[in-house]
Amino acid sequence: MKKILYVPIDDRPVNLDDVIRQGQAAGLKLITPCTEDIENRLDSVALASGDQLLGTSTPTFGNSSHIRKFILNNASSADGFILSTDMLAYGGLIGSRRLRTSGGGTYPEYDSSVTHLLDVIRKIKQAYPNKPVFVFDTIMRLATTTYVEGLTSDASVESRNFMGLPRKSYTEFDDILNNYNESDSGTQYGETTYFDKIQYYNTRQHKFKTNYYVLDQLARQGYIDFLAVGVDDAKTQGVQINEIRFIENYINSHLGGRGGQNPDRAIILPDADGLGHSLVARMANHLYLGGRKPKYSVQYYGPEGSTIINPYEYMNVHDNIVRHVDIIGGQFVTDSPDVEIIAITSSDEVPQAVSRIETNGSERRGTVVVDFVGQGPASPAVTEAMLGSPSTGLLLGYSGWNTAGNKIGIALGMGQSRYAFLVSKAKPSVIEDAVDAHGSLLFKRFLKDYYYKAVAISDIRAYSRSHSKYANLPQGVADQNMVVFNSTEDYNHLLTLLRDLMQTHTETLRSKNAFGIGTPAVSHAVRQIKGSSWNLAEYKRAHLDYCDPNYIWGRAFEITLNPTVDVK
Repeated sequence: MKKILYVPIDDRPVNLDDVIRQGQAAGLKLITPCTEDIENRLDSVALASGDQLLGTSTPTFGNSSHIRKFILNNASSADGFILSTDMLAYGGLIGSRRLRTSGGGTYPEYDSSVTHLLDVIRKIKQAYPNKPVFVFDTIMRLATTTYVEGLTSDASVESRNFMGLPRKSYTEFDDILNNYNESDSGTQYGETTYFDKIQYYNTRQHKFKTNYYVLDQLARQGYIDFLAVGVDDAKTQGVQINEIRFIENYINSHLGGRGGQNPDRAIILPDADGLGHSLVARMANHLYLGGRKPKYSVQYYGPEGSTIINPYEYMNVHDNIVRHVDIIGGQFVTDSPDVEIIAITSSDEVPQAVSRIETNGSERRGTVVVDFVGQGPASPAVTEAMLGSPSTGLLLGYSGWNTAGNKIGIALGMGQSRYAFLVSKAKPSVIEDAVDAHGSLLFKRFLKDYYYKAVAISDIRAYSRSHSKYANLPQGVADQNMVVFNSTEDYNHLLTLLRDLMQTHTETLRSKNAFGIGTPAVSHAVRQIKGSSWNLAEYKRAHLDYCDPNYIWGRAFEITLNPTVDVK
């Protein structure tokens, strides 16, 4: 079994648990750092006077120096590397957004501690030139992080709105760094109320210097085989746009790109939490298919993706799909694909979409489904219709979670890594373990994207918000940090409520036709692909340990959830 050294952007399940399981479904073992070294957490301490909240403090970030040692200590045993620069340089995604009193020195000697950490990428490529090194970086998002180092939800709302205002266009690196506060008309924007905009600009300066360093000192010089740059929480205007265009221009001028992209060296697009999935898929493609690019096409059920731009993104859905196909190592075509992407963009066309899923199953065509109807969680109309069809069990990838970029990255990453494995030769024991892992991950996507994020979470939020410890906490905020804002007794009740609800929803999901466990319906997963022939396996068992669901970050938005499915 091939081993991949994987440094995630943080320890949230979408970036850790799910990516590890995706690797297992593709016959890959992901070597990851100790959980303590990648742990990220919101503020854990409240400063209060009676029932009045005065502030919060004490978040947790990853240990970057330990991550560097982990990479060096395990490099010899890995067949390839997938590395997050945010974890390596800043201790994770929220660490990269910490407000700073300084933006660092002059590039490229802007911060010796950070460049020392990043240069481990150079070291491993020099030591192991034949091992693929894939790296993912992010453009800093518009909003501050709520309840990290005392920043409130008001600060998050204000910063996103303020930083999303139009800025004057600049193309030179130093001009971009020094003019974050200049409006499109050339005037300076005013003061902020809930966060320090100068410290925010310092943070942007430092992060953008890191973006440039990764491009200029590592990717351009050949120490990175492929770089994926994700733009987190974006808009079509604001402080990010000059940074985005600068990177696109750099890819064109120094990395052989066209239109700001090079499918063989570097891609920039809206996403963050889907990048690990996409690069595992690219790694599977590299290791199993020797770089051959499987063909992907897309069928829209609803408005065309070129007409849709997600509120948290700067690129339309169609372009985002095409760019994700580039990242996973595929090629986009208009007909005769190896894998078809079914993009559901309207609830009005759900029946036609499900019919297409069923046709693809009967015609033995690999299929990935992305639910764009649900704005955040999966859509009830889409999900219930999909779960009513046994052909849904044959899917290679699926997601209905969060932003368009996240959904695309998760679904396509899952689908491509699985496809690369299915069409390659493998030992029978590896095939059996992989199909169980894939079945478990597909089951989880529906259990979490729909049954938790669209159904159960409403009860969790309602209880948390109605049992806040603090009288002055804004309405609808308590569930954003339940460890701090709810009592120990109420938090324990919330854990029990979560676990009871997810047991009920697991029972409901296992009996749906998509899985047909314990019912007359018989549903299958793809076990192996040999030419035009599919070897199928039947879904037999689905189980969720009662104590498995947990609020990993102490907030309702994110939970651990690890169902296990047996496919025989």
